[in-house]
Amino acid sequence: MTDLRRAPVDEVLVRVETALGTQLNRATVVRKRRSVGAGTTRGTWVRIERRGLDRIGVQGWDGTPSAEALRGIAKPAWLAGIAWRDDEVEPVMWRADETELLPSAPAGSAVVTEGPDLPPSWWPELNASLDALAGQRTNRIATPDTETITQELVTRTIRQVFPGIDATVSEWCPAHADLNWANVTAPEFCVFDWEDWGMAPRGLDAATLWAASLAVPALADRVRVERSGDFASRDGKLMTLFVAAKILGPYAHPEDPRLQGARVLAEQVVKELQAD
Repeated sequence: MTDLRRAPVDEVLVRVETALGTQLNRATVVRKRRSVGAGTTRGTWVRIERRGLDRIGVQGWDGTPSAEALRGIAKPAWLAGIAWRDDEVEPVMWRADETELLPSAPAGSAVVTEGPDLPPSWWPELNASLDALAGQRTNRIATPDTETITQELVTRTIRQVFPGIDATVSEWCPAHADLNWANVTAPEFCVFDWEDWGMAPRGLDAATLWAASLAVPALADRVRVERSGDFASRDGKLMTLFVAAKILGPYAHPEDPRLQGARVLAEQVVKELQAD
C-alpha cells in the first residue's frame, strides 16, 4: 500500500485545488500514511485520502459529508468534497473533503506516551458528544481500521487471542470508529475525521480511546471512569477485548508500551465474561 508520507502528492494537491476552487497552503501540509491535509487560502481545511477499492465497500465512501446529519456533536462542519478513481498504479479512489478549521489543535498522536493537557470542561464535552452520537441511527456500518465491522469480524478478532469467549453482540449504535487522540482537539473539544463512522457494537469508541491511552495508565483509567457505562456493559467488555486483541494478537510488537495495560485489563474482563 502506498504510504503518503513518502509518495509524491503534488499532482493530487493541484487537482484538489482546481476542483474546489481554492489554494492549499503548502506550509500547513500534514502527511500521514493514507491521508494528506492542508489549510486553504479561504480559511478552511482540506483532508485528502487514498483508499483501495477493496476498502470502500458497498456503502460507499462518504463518511464526512454523511456525518453532517448528526446532531449534538462537537465537530467541524463539512463544506464540499470531490472523489475520483485512479488506476495508474492499482485501482484506488481518492477523496478530498473541505471542512471548517478545527477550534483547537489535535490533542495528541494516535497513541500517546504522555497525557494531553485537558481543561476540566473537556471530559463533559466528550461525553455529551459520544452520548448524542450513540442515541442516533444510520444505515452506515462502521469501518474501524477501514474494515467493515460485523459480528463475524468481532468473533474472529476476539477468539484469535481469547478463545472460548462468547463474542455475540447485543447492542449496536453509531460510533466514530477511529476515536484516538489525533482525532480530537484540545483545549476546546471537537472530534473530526469521520470517514469510518457508522453502526458498531456499544463501547467501540470508549474502548478505542482507552487503547490509545494505555501508555499513560492514569489517562487510560480516566477514560474508563468517564465512559464507565460503556465499559460496564457486556458489549463494552467485548469491545475491550476486541481492541486489546489487536494489541496482543499475532502482530503484537514486543516494545509496544500498551502491552502490559492491555493484558492486565483483558484478563480481568475475560474472567468477568466467563462468570456471567
